[in-house]
Amino acid sequence: MTSIVGISGSLRAGSYNTALLRAALRLAPDGTVIEIASIRGIPLYDGDVESASGLPESVVALKSSIEHADGLLLVTPEYNNSLPGVFKNAIDWLSRPPADIPKVFGNLPVAVIGASPGGFGTILAQNAWLPVLRTLGTRPWFGGRLMMSRASGLFDEAGELVDEAVQTQLRRFLHGFAAYVESQSPHRSE
Repeated sequence: MTSIVGISGSLRAGSYNTALLRAALRLAPDGTVIEIASIRGIPLYDGDVESASGLPESVVALKSSIEHADGLLLVTPEYNNSLPGVFKNAIDWLSRPPADIPKVFGNLPVAVIGASPGGFGTILAQNAWLPVLRTLGTRPWFGGRLMMSRASGLFDEAGELVDEAVQTQLRRFLHGFAAYVESQSPHRSE
């Protein structure tokens, strides 16, 4: 069984990215389990807080989920032509202390997708993640792209992905990423 942790980079209740992550959970290929994790409750990074109190419980729990997963799916909004600060903040906490980076992120297969109400999808946010993922020592998957634009017309009022073409695209993306994760699993412990 292939396990993937999926994280939405939005805190908004009606987030298109959180809805996209829920759709990914439903459309994952057989033999692949996507665990939806959250960045909600992760405070702003403060080295003084880390020194005085250690890592917040929300960070410890998320680190453990990622450490035990075979892959990571980042579902990113795009804010001001880049990645969301709240999402980057969570990753910054997850990289603490620096000695933990290899066991949490090292050789971890990662894919990035996203949804936006705008016309360009999340191409700039996805590109902005690449230096971060490189620095953490992950293995990004470049075999597919999914940047949903004009997301308001792709979901119904309940937040369900109703556009069949996008469902097909998401299903294809997830099949490709799951196959990549499976092919990389022996390298995870290197």
